[in-house]
Amino acid sequence: MKNKYIFALSAIALIVVLNLCLQRSFFRVDLTSEKRFSISDNTKDLMKNLQSSILVKVYLDGDLNSGFLRLKNSLRELLDEFSVYAKNDIEYTFINPSQADSEEERMKNYERLEQRGLTHTTIYERDNEGKMIQKMVFPWAEIVTEKDTFPVNLLKNIAGNSGAENLNISIENLEFELTDAIRILNSKQVQKIAFLEGHGELTEEFVYDISSAFSRYFQVDRGVIGTDASVLNDYKAIVVAKPDSSFNETEKYIIDQYIMNGGRVLWLLDGVQMSMQQLVEQGTSPAISLDVNLSDLLFRYGVRINNALVQDVQCVQMPLNVSASSAPQYEAVSWIFSPILLTSPQHPITRNLSQVKADFCSYVDFTGENPSQKASILLATSSASHIVQVPAMIDLNEIVSGFDDHYFNTSFVPVAVALEGVFSSGFQNRMLPKGIENAKPQKGQSVETKMVVIADGDIIKNEIVPTANGYQVLPVGYDRYSGMQFGNRDFILNALLYLTDDEGWINLRNRTFKLRMLNKKTTLEQKTLIKWTNLLLPIFFLLVFGSVYLSVRYFYYRKK
Repeated sequence: MKNKYIFALSAIALIVVLNLCLQRSFFRVDLTSEKRFSISDNTKDLMKNLQSSILVKVYLDGDLNSGFLRLKNSLRELLDEFSVYAKNDIEYTFINPSQADSEEERMKNYERLEQRGLTHTTIYERDNEGKMIQKMVFPWAEIVTEKDTFPVNLLKNIAGNSGAENLNISIENLEFELTDAIRILNSKQVQKIAFLEGHGELTEEFVYDISSAFSRYFQVDRGVIGTDASVLNDYKAIVVAKPDSSFNETEKYIIDQYIMNGGRVLWLLDGVQMSMQQLVEQGTSPAISLDVNLSDLLFRYGVRINNALVQDVQCVQMPLNVSASSAPQYEAVSWIFSPILLTSPQHPITRNLSQVKADFCSYVDFTGENPSQKASILLATSSASHIVQVPAMIDLNEIVSGFDDHYFNTSFVPVAVALEGVFSSGFQNRMLPKGIENAKPQKGQSVETKMVVIADGDIIKNEIVPTANGYQVLPVGYDRYSGMQFGNRDFILNALLYLTDDEGWINLRNRTFKLRMLNKKTTLEQKTLIKWTNLLLPIFFLLVFGSVYLSVRYFYYRKK
């Protein structure tokens, strides 16, 4: 009897000692092959340094189908994981916008959410009797802190993907989307970026939409370079958006040394100049090469924008007058000068991104292998493309009448690339241009830095259309003829986030969860068998275990 008491007291003492020792230690083990329930080290550090408590309001609740229920549960699990590491409290609540005492109140709930920019998604399902049911779902969350509220879109809706694929992509992006919002709310210092002016670049109204997107993360400035070599030093990145006149040597030197000292550049440059208005009004327009005196710099950095136009079978439709008489007759024509570009699934800028629309784009070549650089293609044409060398005369009648299959003889032409690593100066072994002020010692090689080069300035441009009350700014990438929204806005925003990201946050967009789909044919044919197996097999194992346990217990006490 005494030994029993000693054993019990020893066990209690051991448990107490283990608890005291483990209070200061913490570990979690994720046994899934994809590390589905693990968050990145960057996210853990972010949670540990939260400045205030956070409330997450999730408007994804109620009678959801299996796909949205999986998205909801994944979000709950991720928020629980955030809470484990958070310095301050992270609370969350799930709200059902459809829960109301009357239809009128329900519609008011919907209207309030829509006014805050939380747009709904309509889903269609069939009930057990085969009747089609329409539901409104609000796949949004709001991150609420003491100083602000930030909306987060939980659903990625990529055209061409199935609903299951889009929901899986949405789950893959949850950590990036949530931490992106939390970082914005938690940031103490706002980085600055700048649009360059002075060379016919897109004016402020034509980049208004993307500037609004940038302003969520950065202070957005605009201005000319001038002669002060230090004018760009305070900017994390600069944007060169569709210039149409030449840069002088002083401006080129300032940009070059900015890059050598770690500056990042988003280049959006046209290789060809032509008039769309003249082409529509007169039926023909000359296409000539456009030289803004940046080719030598880009060549040293490892790329070349070719003076050529790219045509593609995969393109937008445009209404054109096909009538030879005075009475106009408009038909939708494949506008091969406006290709719909493919996005790379390997790079974090373009992974899980909708296709991007271009207009009169050129293409990019790499000018040699550089072991100190990493080059990635971001955007490319389809497998049926054609390159028009300039100078050339573009004839609208040829486009309307169409081309034979042998005309589109080029495949996957690069239109946008990302470069990172060490770059050689375009002014290495050259004299300093005259008139430069505040110049530091010239560098021939850069520190580690990045740039994105896009052979089309229109990818960043938003349209402005007249309305009864003035003018309306259309979203970047919106095609008003088809009503389709392309991925231009997200592409440009991701590109700038990639350029300004020193901690690897953008790599969270590369997370991959394998979509393990059920075989619909098998599940329908063997529905009854699967149902009864799931019901009876656990009971069978429980009975077997109980029988073995009782038998062992019976024989043990019988021997005693």
